[in-house]
Amino acid sequence: MMTLSNYAMRDVEAVLHPATNLALHRTTGPLVLERGEGVFVWDKEGKRYIEGLAGLWCTGLGYGNQELIEAAREQMSRLSFTHLFGGRSHEPGIALAEKLKELVPAPTSKVFFTCSGSEANDTQIKLVWYYNNARGLTKKKKIISRMKAYHGVTIAAGSLTGLPVFHADFDLPMQRVLHTDCPHYWRYAEEGESEEEYATRLANNLEDLIQREGPETIAAFIAEPVMGAGGVIPPPRTYFQKIQEVLRRYDIMMIADEVICGFGRTGNWFGSQTFGIDPDTITMAKAITSAYMPLGAVTVSEPVYEALLEESKKLGVFAHGFTYTGHPVSCAVALKTLEIYERIDIVRHVQSVAPVFETRLRALRDHPLVGETRGVGLIGGIELVKNKSTKESFDVRQGVGPKVVKLAEEEGLICRAVAGDTIALAPPLIINGAEINLMFDALGRALDRAEEWVRKEGLRG
Repeated sequence: MMTLSNYAMRDVEAVLHPATNLALHRTTGPLVLERGEGVFVWDKEGKRYIEGLAGLWCTGLGYGNQELIEAAREQMSRLSFTHLFGGRSHEPGIALAEKLKELVPAPTSKVFFTCSGSEANDTQIKLVWYYNNARGLTKKKKIISRMKAYHGVTIAAGSLTGLPVFHADFDLPMQRVLHTDCPHYWRYAEEGESEEEYATRLANNLEDLIQREGPETIAAFIAEPVMGAGGVIPPPRTYFQKIQEVLRRYDIMMIADEVICGFGRTGNWFGSQTFGIDPDTITMAKAITSAYMPLGAVTVSEPVYEALLEESKKLGVFAHGFTYTGHPVSCAVALKTLEIYERIDIVRHVQSVAPVFETRLRALRDHPLVGETRGVGLIGGIELVKNKSTKESFDVRQGVGPKVVKLAEEEGLICRAVAGDTIALAPPLIINGAEINLMFDALGRALDRAEEWVRKEGLRG
């Protein structure tokens, strides 16, 4: 049994960790990080790592950005906090809402601020219900998500999430949430089926679901442009075009969850632009502040705003919001983040280094552990398999994905296993070509060591 450091022991005795095997954590302890600079972080012992997942898909500008630190300091010294309840406001919140209206590829009248992506997707559900009540469409309340989707972990957002582990023993999903097909072509397409044919089949399945449930009961469809925690799954060709044709036939709102894809990750400002999505509303968080402060946001179209306006007249108040809705420090940091993204042309930078990322990603397909690699821009997934020819997965209890993550950590790379045994990469957007190669070199060594371990343990049977 390994001996835990003092920091690790303190953590084990005091901290409840999200998305963690709590029993295993008691024996292994945490990786305690102390500082960061650029795309690198250092632990308490001084070891350096490439942060290959940008924290949790979010530190777009990397670590130690002095402009963001100064923006937070300056706002804290001027007005550390005020709220937006009862008509109060502040300049950073106003300016940020104006800026987002300029950037987002959705018809936007107003912006509502939250503290996280989960809160933002909760808000999306409440706004949809409120909107349809205002229109007199009191049965039009069901939200369609997708299997393997990730939209958060609150009761409502966790219900939208289509990963069983986030439902088990939490009594989720709640009523009014439905799940349709996961759009993973490599895993679920039928033999000989083209991407376009697969997309057509999924759109037809969606329409069948709507017909079974009753179109008058379906309010919205929510989707990530690229599925993140579900396995880094880009859509097949023509998928969103065909899905949206179905939605438009039945007056169903399209919600784009851009929490991971927003602000340059896919090589455009938003993933919706990359994949031809025409959303009615957008959820944002994570890279909006480069993760330096918590912040989420929801766009509100003019028709929805008009309904909110009329209902608030009738009820006397629009009774939704959070203490930290539009926190002035978070808004100030977000404004500075967007300013830097534009100044350094982060979208063009991602486009310029994406070929290096994508080339190194594709090269891993030849590895004996790898079934498929997939990605776009600076987000990629490496799906590990027991059998390359049959696509058979390892038993999740064998822990092959977590083993690769641990070995990568030993090689100086932080990454994450998602949806079982898919290794996710989404480094800070400022990463350069040399650092991308350094990242993949470390992952390659980890995969080689993992393959040796798999053979030694006889995990292929």
